[in-house]
Amino acid sequence: MSNVLEKGNISIHTENIFPIIKKSLYTDHEIFLRELISNSVDAISKAKMASLAGEFSTDLPEPEITLAIDKEKKTLSISDNGIGMTVEEVKKYINQVAFSSAEDFITKYGKDANELIGHFGLGFYSAFMIAKQVEIDTLSYREGSTPVHWSCDGSPEFELTESSRTTPGTTITLTVLDEETEYLEEARIKNLVKKYSDFVPVAIKMDGETVNRQKALWKESPQNLTDEDYLEFYRYLYPFQEDPLLWVHLNTDYPFLLNGILYFPKLRPDVDVTKGQIKLFCNQVFVSDHCEEVIPEFLMPLRGVIDSPDIPLNVSRSALTNHRTVRRIADFITKKVGDRLKSLYTDNKSEYISCWEDVGTFVKYGALRDEKFKKQVEDLIIYRTTYQADKNADKPKVEIDSGDDAWAQVEEENNQPFVTLKEYLERNKEKHENSVFYCTNPQTQSTYVDLYKNQGIEVLFMDSFIDTNYFIPFLEREYNEVKFSRVDSELDSSLVEEDKASDIVNPNTNKTRSEEIKEIFETAINKPKVNIKTQSLKAEAQEETPPAMVLLPEAMRRLQEMTAMMQQREMKFPDEHMLVINTSHPLIENIYQLNKGAIIQGSGESNTQEMVNMMCQHVYDLALMAQRAFDAEGMTAFVERSNNVLTKLTQR
Repeated sequence: MSNVLEKGNISIHTENIFPIIKKSLYTDHEIFLRELISNSVDAISKAKMASLAGEFSTDLPEPEITLAIDKEKKTLSISDNGIGMTVEEVKKYINQVAFSSAEDFITKYGKDANELIGHFGLGFYSAFMIAKQVEIDTLSYREGSTPVHWSCDGSPEFELTESSRTTPGTTITLTVLDEETEYLEEARIKNLVKKYSDFVPVAIKMDGETVNRQKALWKESPQNLTDEDYLEFYRYLYPFQEDPLLWVHLNTDYPFLLNGILYFPKLRPDVDVTKGQIKLFCNQVFVSDHCEEVIPEFLMPLRGVIDSPDIPLNVSRSALTNHRTVRRIADFITKKVGDRLKSLYTDNKSEYISCWEDVGTFVKYGALRDEKFKKQVEDLIIYRTTYQADKNADKPKVEIDSGDDAWAQVEEENNQPFVTLKEYLERNKEKHENSVFYCTNPQTQSTYVDLYKNQGIEVLFMDSFIDTNYFIPFLEREYNEVKFSRVDSELDSSLVEEDKASDIVNPNTNKTRSEEIKEIFETAINKPKVNIKTQSLKAEAQEETPPAMVLLPEAMRRLQEMTAMMQQREMKFPDEHMLVINTSHPLIENIYQLNKGAIIQGSGESNTQEMVNMMCQHVYDLALMAQRAFDAEGMTAFVERSNNVLTKLTQR
């Protein structure tokens, strides 16, 4: 029988804190293993430091932590060959520090303990969440130390006896509660090691097999790593995902200690960009999947790892947001992301463009949310454009850091020209100074885009969700002297030419041709809220222009879009809009001449007049289709009218 060194009660003021520990401390009881393994790693680290200081006469063995399960005895043990403890140290660190800290912790946080990110340094008492008895067998490396056995059955009583242990180190044995027997399953324990302790720098063994990865890539020097190293690590963290676009290696030791690797993933429609994918570590021990309080909101879609012992883990999530060090860490991460984007933009424009479809969302959102980040990236924001450089003409003088030649080469390689806003404004200041024409939907607005292209007017594509709803208004505030016009909002004067024939007055009606065409369409469409305007569109061949176009004035459309967004509904196509009739188009001239014939035949609606009305309505429908899809009723009417028009045409 072992000699009893001491029996007694743990000195606590809270009336029996153990039931609170077992049931109320954390929602996830599984973190007990993370805490106990972290303590073992700490003990091994202390042994190494003491040995280097010459405090031990023997050499240290290869450091390792061993996990063992005994299903018959219902025990789980965690063993290490770290520094171990003397009798006095057990009394101090277990009976006094651990449990007094536990009491302080529960008194301070009570039911809010689950709101904490983690609580390292108090790991030992977490064992009581899943154990009805906890035992410690330990032997210090210090010469003359007595091996110690400590046990506690979940009450304030403990017992200290001599242990039979012969090798320095510590073993903690948990007799598992009946309702916690999942922790006697080998697969469950291995999964917990992989989740929480995969990257601790000590081998964790079970049944003779090392079950953790150990090597933390983010602790390595970037100079020693290849692209494949980064990609392999990403695939390990996020299996079955597409490879990332690019990454940022974080490494600083002043004014705080921080390491990490952040990846820009390819954005998919099913990815919730508001939920963090970055894993938070503390000294290579996993803490949380949620970094919302540490990472700026606009970087939430990034993935990877952040490891910092300077992030306070023993405070509530709400307190983290305003913590000074956390704010500085967030600023540092933001700056490093901006630096990485700038270096890619400068050094490899082709790769930058290939990443832009996904990266652009991060950059634009960041510019909206963070003034410092905006200043870093404002000259890196690019837009797809209709501009095609004339290979034989002199290249325009555009003042950009890398030179226009670089962009031309990139455009040729990618077959998709891109431009910054400053370049666009500089290139077009003679044609339309301080005016930007943009497209938000290349499919539905293709007719309008072609009209601008045919007149040599450059159009920018601002066709992402963030552009339409947030970024264009942001640009208008940043460039308050610049006018931004969507291609379907109005017709620039350069797109319209004088139509002398339309100014000739018909002596029979005392109206000009333009007035008569407008009247024909007003009668046929019969929609007072549709503002009909007649203009001649400029073109080398009028057959290449549309016979009519529906325009939505910029201010009115913006108001409708904002209202729809605030009400969380889709924007309805406004009843009030403009219909521009292209008086130079052959179809409009044919309708005009056909209508003349209908008037000559007398009063009452003739077959010819019916045909005129149907064709006017058909022209209007075709113009509408460039703006919106028809509902079921509208499509039915359009198909019926099309069939009627074709039938009447084939009867002639």
